[in-house]
Amino acid sequence: MSAAEFAEAERPRDEEAVARFVERFALLMTEGGMPRMAARVFALIMASEQGAHTAAEIAQRLEISPAAVSGAVRFLTETRLVIRDREPGQRRDVFRVGEEFWYDTLSRKNRALDDLLAAATEGTVALGPDTPAGRRMAVTGEFLAYMREQLPNLITRWQTERAAP
Repeated sequence: MSAAEFAEAERPRDEEAVARFVERFALLMTEGGMPRMAARVFALIMASEQGAHTAAEIAQRLEISPAAVSGAVRFLTETRLVIRDREPGQRRDVFRVGEEFWYDTLSRKNRALDDLLAAATEGTVALGPDTPAGRRMAVTGEFLAYMREQLPNLITRWQTERAAP
């Protein structure tokens, strides 16, 4: 660790700034389709030094009910954005961000692209490839096919660049 990194690590966090970041990040995730409470919980866990919180810590930090926490972590664990874990000798579950959660999420999205691509192809045929709606659906299918093809390459390139010294 360099002297600058050590000094940065020693500086106390501005908890007000962190709280603003959590809400801003959560808003962006909500605009992208994630349920609001799940987005807030996800952003809080992402922003934590440990990358993990208990349900009680989440409720306290976000000032929300245990029921709201339960629903949010259920969504986040089902979508595999967070992992339910338990520290040895502890009785409380801990919810943590997985080390490769973006990779896992995008890999699942890539599989979902297969279903969308099949639907777009079916839609092109059903709508008629020579109709305006059919042409729009065909272009959608072309884009989805391109994304389906390119996403694994992008993930591999990211992993390679990340592993490089």
